[in-house]
Amino acid sequence: MPDAERATGTTGRAGTTGGAGTTGGAGTTGGTGTTGTTAGTGTTAGDLAPGLAAAAAGVAAATGHRAIVLIDGRSGTGKTTLGAQVAEQLGAQLVHLDDLYPGWDGLRAASDALVTDVLGAPSGYRRWDWDADGPAEWTSVDPDLPIVVEGCGALSRASAPLASLRVWLEADDAVRWDRAIGRDGEVFAREWDRWAAQEQAFIAAEDPAALADVVLRT
Repeated sequence: MPDAERATGTTGRAGTTGGAGTTGGAGTTGGTGTTGTTAGTGTTAGDLAPGLAAAAAGVAAATGHRAIVLIDGRSGTGKTTLGAQVAEQLGAQLVHLDDLYPGWDGLRAASDALVTDVLGAPSGYRRWDWDADGPAEWTSVDPDLPIVVEGCGALSRASAPLASLRVWLEADDAVRWDRAIGRDGEVFAREWDRWAAQEQAFIAAEDPAALADVVLRT
């Protein structure tokens, strides 16, 4: 399963792009300008999550819409850990795109389903059973409650306008490999190039880093 990160040691910068006027401890966006703070060495997801959650909550309060946080990045960048921490801070539902990918070639399909199903009128998704290699049950999502979505493909040109806060995570390729293969072993090692090609195609088409309010190097 390509996006099931469970460990992180988030360090680096919390840069921002102009967005909806969000503010928070990890970084800020204001109108069309850009501001931000730098996360020092040893900064963890737990350190960053309160500021990110506060930023999303601030946008939700200002707009009258529920908080929607999208956390994207390539495999091994720490999306799952950060997503769980932000969801806990927000009291939000947490959706892993790992549950939506219809197999190892399903990154784009899951990204599209996020917009049409998870954040759309159906308010849910068809879970993918990785053991059975086939679709499983429909999982409902409450359309009125805050939601955090993490996974490669979460931040696209279609999903970005729907979000209160958009986060992109980056890490060196060697670091990502060590984290991901250390986590998932030979199963992911066999599929690494196959999945990486989809990540690269998605990044080339959508440029998620440019859509993000906050960019963190982990």
